[in-house]
Amino acid sequence: MSLARLRLGVNIDHVATVRNARGGALPDPVRAALMAIEAGADGITAHLREDRRHIRDADIAELRARISKPLNFEMAATEQMLDIALKTKPHAACLVPEKRTERTTEGGLDVLGQHNHLKPFIAELTRGGIRVSLFVEPSVEALEASRDAGAPVVELHTGAWCEAVAHGETDKAEREFARIAAAAKASARLGLECHAGHGLDYATARRCAGLPEIVELNIGHFLIGEAIFVGLPMAVRAMRAAMDEGRAGR
Repeated sequence: MSLARLRLGVNIDHVATVRNARGGALPDPVRAALMAIEAGADGITAHLREDRRHIRDADIAELRARISKPLNFEMAATEQMLDIALKTKPHAACLVPEKRTERTTEGGLDVLGQHNHLKPFIAELTRGGIRVSLFVEPSVEALEASRDAGAPVVELHTGAWCEAVAHGETDKAEREFARIAAAAKASARLGLECHAGHGLDYATARRCAGLPEIVELNIGHFLIGEAIFVGLPMAVRAMRAAMDEGRAGR
């Protein structure tokens, strides 16, 4: 039996990183989003950080106004970000941990420890018509806590697996992938929609695509890096092809 098509969300944060390195308006992350959609992206992800190191408030507003596909608004669970999300009304909001000193998101949310903090944010976003996902470690405990907090969607953090693959740590990579596979199965048992992301490239996305419970991959840094050499449309089309191959078991 063939699996349902796997959705691709393209994160355009690091187009804004390049823009902000010099200032001004170029390169334009909204243009990148439109190009990614034209090339086959099913949605666009953008993370508005507290320090605005890449995506800015105006980017979020323009993305919401101009793109034809769903906008996935990555955000910390703060009152400021909640206000922005409720005013912007993106299709989805993914709650992620955030520290000013980190270069990128370093791990999943501590849903167990932050249950009482996260639950009202999830409820408020849901009442606002925004679909909520939680960026979590691939563990049953994190999934159960996500369900209990009221989130309908989880995004599994694939960073540890991808890092082990990149460093040639075969045994560790296989252990980490087994955790992801087990968490994906557990998400289905718990009634959670399952996404995955962080550190994925063509090869790891192809393998992840073979997990039937995962319905969406969110990929950013690798695609923007590839775009420097081959252009963003070609990078997105190549990722789409890798995901389709993995979904088909090739």
